[in-house]
Amino acid sequence: MTTPNATLDAKGLSCPLPVVKARLEMDKLGSGDVLQVLATDPGSVADFENWTKMSGHELLDSKQADGVYSYLIKKG
Repeated sequence: MTTPNATLDAKGLSCPLPVVKARLEMDKLGSGDVLQVLATDPGSVADFENWTKMSGHELLDSKQADGVYSYLIKKG
């Protein structure tokens, strides 16, 4: 299990806000750091898959439990 360097709570936010806030958090992290994002928007699954591909970051893990989506994203 990868330990995140930072966690962003984006629960209750709708598309595209979880990705927008994640992008701002990533700007604060160093290369290779890992951000955990927690979201409740089902659309965030596709949003984070697409955003990480386009931004050069790596989606290490994506899972869902009890209506909460958790993402681990490594800064490229």
